[in-house]
Amino acid sequence: MNQRMDLPHTVVFALCGSFCTFDAVMPQIQRLVARGWEVLPLLSFSAGSMDTRFGRAADWRKRLEDLTGHQPIDSIQGAEPLGPAGMACAMIVAPCTGTTLARLAAGLSDTPVTMGVKSMLRGGLPIILAPSTNDGLGASAGNLAVLLQRKHFYFVPFGQDDSYKKPCSLKSNMSLLPDTLDCALRGIQLQPLLL
Repeated sequence: MNQRMDLPHTVVFALCGSFCTFDAVMPQIQRLVARGWEVLPLLSFSAGSMDTRFGRAADWRKRLEDLTGHQPIDSIQGAEPLGPAGMACAMIVAPCTGTTLARLAAGLSDTPVTMGVKSMLRGGLPIILAPSTNDGLGASAGNLAVLLQRKHFYFVPFGQDDSYKKPCSLKSNMSLLPDTLDCALRGIQLQPLLL
């Protein structure tokens, strides 16, 4: 078993700016809380500040705080101690945009989410990614392939979400997120990966 028993039953849950996916992600946070997880929300710069046709940033923040009992982390400084301070045993990035995939593949830590990932990887903790990107089979495909080969990265199973109108678009099945976390804590990728 890969789970370190000295870490709390806490997971970091990071949201990136695939705003159309937020409604599918929130019930999964609720499911994790119902299963006894302490959930620390973390927001990318975009997710934490942009009002869109899918909702206002302040409303999403409030909803996250209501669901988890924690104010979202939204800065690089706030994300940096997650791993070294032993604040969680895993990190979820859902939705994980093409931009975040690119940053992670390049080893960048210039956003709250990517710094959070770097911080957790420092201790070899599992990172669960739930891709949601319109170019997953296009420009982002190479970055996705890089991360699929990296140690400590696990993926919420994904597939094409609208193959005729958006043939390059990929989206994870968010309902599989809790099971993916359970598997990742045992060092196993939930299968099938491709839906």
